[in-house]
Amino acid sequence: MTGGAGLRGGSAHRLYSVVVFVLLASLDNVAIGLVPPLYGPIADGLDVPQRLLGLVTAVSFLVSAVAAVLWAYVGDRTNRKPLLMIGTLIWAAGTGGSAVAASYPAFLAAQLLAAVGLGAVGSVGFSVVTDLISPRRRGLVMSFWGLSQGVGTLAGTLIGGLLGAADWRRPFWLLAVVGLVATAAYLFTFDIRRGASEPELAGALAAGAEYDYRISRADLPRIVGRRTNRWLILQGLTAQAAFGSLVWLPVLFAERARDQGYSAATSVVVGSVFATLFQLGGVFSIVGGLVGDAVQRRTPSGRARVAAVGVLAALPFYLVLFFVPIRIDVPDGAGTGPVVAAVLASVVREPTVGLSLLTAVLALALTSANSPNWFALIADVNPPEHRGTVYSLGNLVNGVGRAAGNGLVGVAFHGLRAVFPPPLNYAVGLAAFQLFFIPTGIMYWLASRSSPRDIAEVHQVLHARAEKLER
Repeated sequence: MTGGAGLRGGSAHRLYSVVVFVLLASLDNVAIGLVPPLYGPIADGLDVPQRLLGLVTAVSFLVSAVAAVLWAYVGDRTNRKPLLMIGTLIWAAGTGGSAVAASYPAFLAAQLLAAVGLGAVGSVGFSVVTDLISPRRRGLVMSFWGLSQGVGTLAGTLIGGLLGAADWRRPFWLLAVVGLVATAAYLFTFDIRRGASEPELAGALAAGAEYDYRISRADLPRIVGRRTNRWLILQGLTAQAAFGSLVWLPVLFAERARDQGYSAATSVVVGSVFATLFQLGGVFSIVGGLVGDAVQRRTPSGRARVAAVGVLAALPFYLVLFFVPIRIDVPDGAGTGPVVAAVLASVVREPTVGLSLLTAVLALALTSANSPNWFALIADVNPPEHRGTVYSLGNLVNGVGRAAGNGLVGVAFHGLRAVFPPPLNYAVGLAAFQLFFIPTGIMYWLASRSSPRDIAEVHQVLHARAEKLER
């Protein structure tokens, strides 16, 4: 065997594959985060009200989530790599189409095309990654999966605000090119065997057996009937209503800048940079994943308990974040670089900014325990051939919740304007939507009660199948 052949499927190749899937999973969130900082410039360029741009984001969430169910179901039955490549090319085409759109209907159509392709990246990619990592490290690796998506949102916010302040079309061109590069990266990933990470199947697969179980329509009632699945899927409705509203965070801080007398272009940059800084707490998803792994090794209800505590404890910090006044001191009308530098300097120079940053980091650090443990729990309580579909069903409900949060909070801002002048209407609206974290925490607590039985059932099923494969 040659050296190159020996590397294929080895640890380096598997690591490369994990890195590619984790990084590229962030791209759907880059696309999601790209538009909100540019609501004003795009609305002006297409001559439409800003609320119609909020509608584009909300509908895109929903379309992507619906498409993901179809992508995942096909992925749980067939070869997954071609699906990922096709999906990536579709969203790259839609992003490029957004850059050349000359009217609102054309922009909406291009964004919806991109949303169809984005549905493949998360759902099919999730199924592949769960087959690359062992159950003991699922929380940790899934924290990187979730972190990459958070970083993607930050990157989208930053790229949109910085590159799009002068020309809103430039960020879309950049992302379209990245999509083409991503497609090439998929070509070199490892074709992982389904079920390869399961300890129960290790002996049979090492002996040359093939795990040939595939999802069918007859499995769908069993998937929905699994109690933990129901709580994991339903919690997304309320959790994402809260998270979906947070895409307006750049608008809140941009309005605060405008309220202090800054120009529209400077305010967009200020809002994007502040929103990016305030979401840095998401890096603590790694801690949430590690804690989930550690507690899960002690009790099979551990991951769900960690997620429940995290989302409930974060609520008061979010409420403080939206109402703490901050003093913005940047050179109005200057280039992007000086404005960014002034915002960064204000973190240590201006106490109100430093306090807001600390509050935001604590809020995001606590809620970041949700993501890796949600991903890992889906893998824990479902056999390999169901995971992509369950993930996509959860993602569908997440999409409905996020679309509702993103769309309805815009309506709330407009209604609150009659009582609370900007930017206070944005603060009150965002604070109200964070109350959705309360039912989210309750559903995770309920999942902690059902998950031990569901995990044990999956282990029994895999043991029985391994015995059949070894015969």
